Amino acid sequence: MKLVLFDFDGTLIDSAELIHETMRRTFRHYGKAEPTLDDTKSIIGLTLDIAISRLDGKPHVDDEAGEMMAYYKSLFSTVRTDLDFREPLFPGIREVLDELFGRPDMLVGGVTGKSRRGLNFALDTHGFGPHFVVSRTADDCPSKPHPAMVNECCDATGIAPADTLVIGDAIYDMQMAKAAGATAIGVSWGYASVAGLLAAGADHIIDHPRELLSHLG
Repeated sequence: MKLVLFDFDGTLIDSAELIHETMRRTFRHYGKAEPTLDDTKSIIGLTLDIAISRLDGKPHVDDEAGEMMAYYKSLFSTVRTDLDFREPLFPGIREVLDELFGRPDMLVGGVTGKSRRGLNFALDTHGFGPHFVVSRTADDCPSKPHPAMVNECCDATGIAPADTLVIGDAIYDMQMAKAAGATAIGVSWGYASVAGLLAAGADHIIDHPRELLSHLG
């Protein structure tokens, strides 16, 4: 058995525009310089309070960052509705996931900087909920690149990190996977550069979702 753990934002779903618009409105509300889209992409995958702190140039989360996080969360659904953001799947993702869901030697899970509510919404939107047997979110574990998300998913399924693959688009995903002792597979269609993924420890880089299948045996 193998455990395949997917990041969500930037790996399975293209949510950068939605996250950026919500972040932009949050920073504007607090009278701060609005981040660029590239700035926002650079922090996607981190737990929200840490992401906001980094965008604001702070070394640590403080009370203001906590307030901004709460405001961001209150705004997120409104922004999605206002601008009709759909968080679409990247091309080819559905077909590959459907194949993995049908394999008896694979368990599929999620490790994400989203909240539990945000993950459930994404799973329900795309009809994946019944197939993700394990998941950890920003509500459950320390922020990536801490290995807790991977370690807890391994413990919950009884599958060792050595038999686990983490698929993500962020350097934090690669660092988390390596810290946990799992295989790190970076995707080139997300928000980080291939060079950055390799520098963060990626064991493999894939350019299309179907290439993942060749690493699963």
